[in-house]
Amino acid sequence: MSRIQRIIDGATDGDGRLPPGLTLLSAAIAATLVFPLAWLVIEAVTVDPDRARELLVSSGTVEVLLNSLLLMAGVTGLSILLGVPLAYLTVRTDLPFRRFWSVVVALPLVVPSYVGAFAFVSAFGPRGEFHDVLAPLGIERLPDVYGLPGSILVITLYTYPYVYLSTRAALLSFDTTLIEAARTLNHGRAEAFRRVTLPVIRPAVAAGSLLAALYAVSDFGTPSIMRLPVFTRQIYVEYNAFGRDYAALLSLQLLGVVLVVLALEWLVRSNRTTHGDDAGTTGDLVRLGRWRWPATLAPASVAATALLVPLWILGLWLVRSDAGRRPSMAFEPIQVLNSVSVAAAAAVVAALAALPVAYFAATHDSPLATLFERATYVGFAVPGIVLALALVYFGSGYLPWLYQTLPLLVFAYVVRFLPQAVGSTRTSILGVDPRLVEAGRTLGESSMGAFRRVTFPLTRSGIVAGAALVFLTTMKELPVTLILRPSGFETIVTQIWRAQETALYQYAVVPTLILLVISGLSMVVILAQEGGEEGL
Repeated sequence: MSRIQRIIDGATDGDGRLPPGLTLLSAAIAATLVFPLAWLVIEAVTVDPDRARELLVSSGTVEVLLNSLLLMAGVTGLSILLGVPLAYLTVRTDLPFRRFWSVVVALPLVVPSYVGAFAFVSAFGPRGEFHDVLAPLGIERLPDVYGLPGSILVITLYTYPYVYLSTRAALLSFDTTLIEAARTLNHGRAEAFRRVTLPVIRPAVAAGSLLAALYAVSDFGTPSIMRLPVFTRQIYVEYNAFGRDYAALLSLQLLGVVLVVLALEWLVRSNRTTHGDDAGTTGDLVRLGRWRWPATLAPASVAATALLVPLWILGLWLVRSDAGRRPSMAFEPIQVLNSVSVAAAAAVVAALAALPVAYFAATHDSPLATLFERATYVGFAVPGIVLALALVYFGSGYLPWLYQTLPLLVFAYVVRFLPQAVGSTRTSILGVDPRLVEAGRTLGESSMGAFRRVTFPLTRSGIVAGAALVFLTTMKELPVTLILRPSGFETIVTQIWRAQETALYQYAVVPTLILLVISGLSMVVILAQEGGEEGL
């Protein structure tokens, strides 16, 4: 009997029936998380059909749709072109300082893309710092950083690690004896890669690139800074201009694009196959020969562009922080306290809400358990701007006393990031030895008693890890915070956004550095999960 099956047998009521209390609680949590999106559909349906048709086929809407699709395609393609070669170099070759480059190449993931965006605008914009450096050399004009090309470049620099990390994980578990077998059949190294390695890592590459695509189409900060009309930016503009009907219709269109991306991801996952085993993962590395040291330019140039440009700009702003003093824009410690308090509240609520759903999914092989678990992922898949707008419609229309309050803001964070807690908790529950649970039951403990005395202590680390991930991602969330925060409630990300909107970038230095430190902690959590001899 498998471990999972023994857990399932021990968690039922003894006759295979689902426990009604746990089932109803999980159903209530799942329904609560999906519920806000219903109000977005209701708002869109109430729009006059002729007006809706006019808005959906207007030239502005078509431009927004095309820009969003081009942005998504460009970011996905460039992320693959960067992530796959870098993963191969750091895993399969004798690249100097491989372990160092393995970590450095992943670090851009800690930088929020909107931080990278205003750093690049400050560096390479028409009056940017780089322009001042090149002017004495006779270079008066740089390529325009705004618009679609600049947006693709910036978002790619901070999303290619999705492709890099997933491809790297596939290469680390790859059976290299398959390549050796192909070489014995007189296949060259390039042919062996095409025939053997590429088919094995293709699902991982596709999964990582789809994550990059989902991020690109959902990003709000970078397109706004780069002045690119896309769904997220236009929804925010219409919301501030009280164009609720148009914002709702755009949100539904964006939601449709996201669902297509998720469907592609589901197809990739459902068709994933395993080739070989990991018995041969310690095969010989590919010798780069005279290209060994020049090859370091690849990870060095990518990491330097993504990391050193923001650090250079932040350093310049820090030195000039006394210039153009405006007291109303000054950073205040209360902003850190506000960010930490709402993030901590979201983390605690998410951990508590995730526990019954994760336990139900881990211990019951039931369609209901699967349905309830998958329902928690809806908020994570939906762009933050769409979720925030749905809660605006719900709060302002039906619960005005709850609109723009801290409880509604925390609820939005929980809806958005609960899957991080569910996934971590479910994994830790599946790791509990079922014999320990069975021993507790034989000693007269009820199902709840066995959970409290046996399962919970053994899964505490997974629960805490999930809560920590919710805390860290909540600290960086921009559109939900901007739209749903109470009036006068300033956080780290709102301070950064205020500085960007007023072009007083020196006031973004301290909060940005604090945010980067906190984001770095999240990368430590991610890299710590990769074990083994070749792990990070």
